[in-house]
Amino acid sequence: MNINELTKRKIKLFVSLLGNLTVAVIVSIIVYFILALFFENTLSVLVERLNYDLYSWIVYNRDIVVYIYIAIVLAVIIYRFISKYVDSINEVYKSLDLILKEDNETIKLPSEVNEFSEKLNDIKYDYILSKKNAKEAEDKKNDLIMYMAHDLKTPLTSIIGYLTLLTDEKEIPRNLQEKYMKIALDKALRVEELTNEFFDITRYNLSTMPINKQNINLSYLLEQLADECFPMLEEKHLKCNLEAEEKVMYLGDGDKLARAFGNLLKNAISYSFENTTIYINLEEKENEIFISFRNKGEKIPEYKLDKIFDKFYRGDQSRTSSTGGAGLGLAITKEIIELHNGKITVKNYDEYIEFDVRLNIE
Repeated sequence: MNINELTKRKIKLFVSLLGNLTVAVIVSIIVYFILALFFENTLSVLVERLNYDLYSWIVYNRDIVVYIYIAIVLAVIIYRFISKYVDSINEVYKSLDLILKEDNETIKLPSEVNEFSEKLNDIKYDYILSKKNAKEAEDKKNDLIMYMAHDLKTPLTSIIGYLTLLTDEKEIPRNLQEKYMKIALDKALRVEELTNEFFDITRYNLSTMPINKQNINLSYLLEQLADECFPMLEEKHLKCNLEAEEKVMYLGDGDKLARAFGNLLKNAISYSFENTTIYINLEEKENEIFISFRNKGEKIPEYKLDKIFDKFYRGDQSRTSSTGGAGLGLAITKEIIELHNGKITVKNYDEYIEFDVRLNIE
């Protein structure tokens, strides 16, 4: 409840009290005159018979009697009014325990403090939702660590096995030695990749990525990324077609954007059909730059499109050792693009999946 709402609440409470007192005074005066008329007749005779001194005092001190009468009435009204709101506050206090109960029961309070029930219910539902989201995030992270521990163990076992074989067997032919060393190296590079993903998890949760802007040529940046990914493209018999002007300048963090675009390209490589082409298009229009990554692969269901940029979310549930990642790549990509005040979207059409990035030119 902000200051304005609290002030309105105080004014409302004061007006309510003033209204009750006004009505009480009017009613008490009417009742007094009725009793006075009755006192002049029946009641005065009764009091005179019971106690003549009291009768005499009332007759000669009528003004004082009126004041005492009004004071008693006002005291009773104020007491009842305060008690009513104290009881309401006690109900509010008791209802605080209900906030921590994870159920769908609505908190109900007396009408005098109905605004508090609305606020408490909002707090309760926000608490339940945040706790649910925190649990889901924790479960995802625990699953991630378990899966990645398994993925780390698999290549490590291979590395140890092949290196042990090379150490123990002295008469292995040269061509087999080279084959075993290459396999061990590939597995070691996979371990490095998974280890880097563990560091990504820590950085993603514990800090906000800083942005160091400088003028960069996005055409050259994308060309470099395509060249660096050539071995991965060759392995899956893929081609990469970059369509861009020779020079498209942009003020941004080159390292971060290289990482974001690299994630998109590697994602396209991982989920492309073999013997297909990945298309990267870079275009500058007025004050905006458009970059798209399009590949031919399995269609992404609509319900997964909404979650594909979520942290730790993996669209591929098979978790093969070759492509299984931490589920952070696209989430980090989205964060980098948004830190540059840009926007990233994904869509399906026919057999193509397309990621579209829009950057504003400052």
